[in-house]
Amino acid sequence: MPLPRSARRFADSLLHRPRLARACLFVALLPAPAAGVMAGSASGTSAPRPPLTQNGGTWPSGHVQGIAVDLQGGYIYYSFTNLLARYDFSGRLIGTLVGWTGHLGDLDFNPADGKVYGSLEYKDHAAFYIAIIDVNRIDRVGVNTGEADILRTVYLPEVARDYAADMDGDGRFDGDVADTRDHRYGCSGIDGVSFGPAFGHREGPALLTVAYGIYGNPDRTDNDHQVLLQYDVGDWNRLARSLSETAPHRSGPRAPHGKYFARTGNTTYGVQNLAYDAALGRWLLGVYPGRKTSFPNYSLFAIDADSVPVTGDLVGVPDADGEGREQGHLLALADDGLEDPATGLRGWHQKADVGLQPIGRGLFYLARNAGSRNAQTADLELVRWTGDARMPFAPASAEELP
Repeated sequence: MPLPRSARRFADSLLHRPRLARACLFVALLPAPAAGVMAGSASGTSAPRPPLTQNGGTWPSGHVQGIAVDLQGGYIYYSFTNLLARYDFSGRLIGTLVGWTGHLGDLDFNPADGKVYGSLEYKDHAAFYIAIIDVNRIDRVGVNTGEADILRTVYLPEVARDYAADMDGDGRFDGDVADTRDHRYGCSGIDGVSFGPAFGHREGPALLTVAYGIYGNPDRTDNDHQVLLQYDVGDWNRLARSLSETAPHRSGPRAPHGKYFARTGNTTYGVQNLAYDAALGRWLLGVYPGRKTSFPNYSLFAIDADSVPVTGDLVGVPDADGEGREQGHLLALADDGLEDPATGLRGWHQKADVGLQPIGRGLFYLARNAGSRNAQTADLELVRWTGDARMPFAPASAEELP
């Protein structure tokens, strides 16, 4: 339904006002779309056209942590740490979800159930969850998580065990600090999430891959791997529980489908954004660069989907006896990008740490964060994968859109 001319003039006048005001005013100003247009395949209409750029509003929150895209429905979701914003492809704010104090990190949309999955952590309780969000019910600004289980959570005990491990054997867990020997593999929790096939395959059932956060500690040797867990979420409706911050639950799978390690050198808080792209047949890992001078400290790494995991030594990680190296399922980095001659590691100096989402045909949305305390924003740009060692992404054109 087109906007009345007077409303269009009013909308144009808002373009010179602060983004926070625009985001709130647009909710009341713009009409709701026709149900068929937003429903996409459910109505038999063609899917909406993705935008080349979009701004995610300005919010009194933490900085943007990740994005998710529903291509068929025509929505983009932004995680702002303690706020989730829902926009349609036209740039219209549909609503926000609020009401938690934990850290909501990277996101991915699951077309199998129409829900957004995201990493959610409460380090003081060693409670690490996958949040499963019924995003179709986010239809206004200020929807609260307590409203009829819009957000449910599944606990990840594997992460909690590694996070709370007393590695120095002093009988005391040192808590949420990087400058300690505690935390197995340097685990600081979780962040990157993405759906994709089992490692070693380009096709097959979609598993949820969850990446550890890793403390940026240059003084230890056992934190130089990215740790990736894969889960079959087929029975997670049985495990999911309502979020309770006063009494965190412990309902979740006893073990992951698989646990894997990719040696990249230590990074600051591990894989911030994880993305599987079926068109390229590879996983992309966006990180905050590390501080160890013995490594190249790239900010983007890639793992080919059909690279079969192999059992081998975790370099720098002593085994239980302290006389050898721990064994693990190793994932090789893709054989392109820049190459560090000293370590043989491959990667790119490319910002991909606050939003990275493939939409097919080698196209990705990249997010950039900006703003100040209590006024955080995110700008998306649609880019095309080039694979070039120095510039792996280039701006996409309208002709390349699906």
